[in-house]
Amino acid sequence: MSIPVVTVGDSREDLVGRLERLHGPVSVVRRCSELAELLAACQGGLARAAVVADGSEDLTASLVDRLSAVGVAVLALTDDAEEIIRLRGIGVAAEATGVDAAALANRIAEAVAMLAGTDRPQVDTPSGAGPAPGQPGGRAGEWPERSAEGQIIAVWGPAGSPGRTLLAANMAAELAAAGKSVLLVDADSYGASVAAMLGLLDEAAGLAQACRLADQGLLDADALLRIAAPVVTRKGTFRVLTGITRADRWTELRAAALSLVLDRAREIAEVTVIDTGFCLESDEELSFDSMAPRRNAATLRSLELADTVFAVGAADSIGVPRLVRALAELESAVPQAAPRVVLNKVRQSAVGRSPERQLREAWERYGPGVPVSAFLPADPVSSDAALLTGSLLLEAAPDSPLRMGIAALVCAPVQRNRRSSVFSSTAKRPPKG
Repeated sequence: MSIPVVTVGDSREDLVGRLERLHGPVSVVRRCSELAELLAACQGGLARAAVVADGSEDLTASLVDRLSAVGVAVLALTDDAEEIIRLRGIGVAAEATGVDAAALANRIAEAVAMLAGTDRPQVDTPSGAGPAPGQPGGRAGEWPERSAEGQIIAVWGPAGSPGRTLLAANMAAELAAAGKSVLLVDADSYGASVAAMLGLLDEAAGLAQACRLADQGLLDADALLRIAAPVVTRKGTFRVLTGITRADRWTELRAAALSLVLDRAREIAEVTVIDTGFCLESDEELSFDSMAPRRNAATLRSLELADTVFAVGAADSIGVPRLVRALAELESAVPQAAPRVVLNKVRQSAVGRSPERQLREAWERYGPGVPVSAFLPADPVSSDAALLTGSLLLEAAPDSPLRMGIAALVCAPVQRNRRSSVFSSTAKRPPKG
């Protein structure tokens, strides 16, 4: 099997030159003078692997993700131990600059095979070259298996203010009150409002900060804990990654970076609750540049990675049909989602007598076949009291039917996690209210 490779850096009689002289299945088809030229060559379908021998510090998770999308594996050469760790964290295969040419050819073949999801093709290694990476005696692979156990809940719904943020924020509070370590993430790229609902004055856009560090391969658990703002309630404490402060900052929420953020979230929290945007449109076809960021990437990636998706819709003559249509779009965009449907703002004035019974019968007759998991009552007095004081229902209206409905919805189904709480360490335990 032939593996065409493009390279950047080391243009003299160097390692890449020796790689060319191997005359094996790995062949260098272009030497580029800068990273931009290499990217253009990869976008044109010229290569299946890219070797960055100079300028690896310019590689980011988003860039690697886009190259992976066009079938190009990335390998970088560097002698900086910290840089090697950073590169491996963003999905780049990294080797020291002194690696033997035959061993490098093996490494390229392995990276290409891993990207394609196939067995690694065999590349002849001369005697004395040492074992190939990933074989006994070699270095460990660059893509370790995920060991984190935290769960991710995504709260999603169609346009029209069905109550996504209200549900997500109060879910986080109820889970924290039940003793879970919880991270609330505002990933709505159109109208982030978690910070306003919780009365937070921080304008730093915590999720954008986390994505920026993740894109550079610099986000670890401690950094994520520093960025996430603590929210202390009477019954428990959770942390929040606030959303972007302006809608035009959506480019900062790139899919690859958000994936890394959520991987870290699984490590530090038993449950991560994501308040997503509404739009599921995949805008790949709207751009001639496949390297360009995607407006709805944050919502789509959140739904793809979530263990549980709650689809919330308003329980009225406009909200229910919107939800039915949106669920069809969700099935098309994220087939694995298997949403749990929540009808919010249930009230007799909008539905008629016995609103739950009427909604259930109508849903069974006209709905998409997904059962309704919960009916949450309209409770504007309690909701307004919580919003006015920047608090949550468990504080502003602990006995309200809406609060009880959210608690019953989220606390029982979420699996208990055997990992100790992120806040159990004395070094990181915030004060409890």
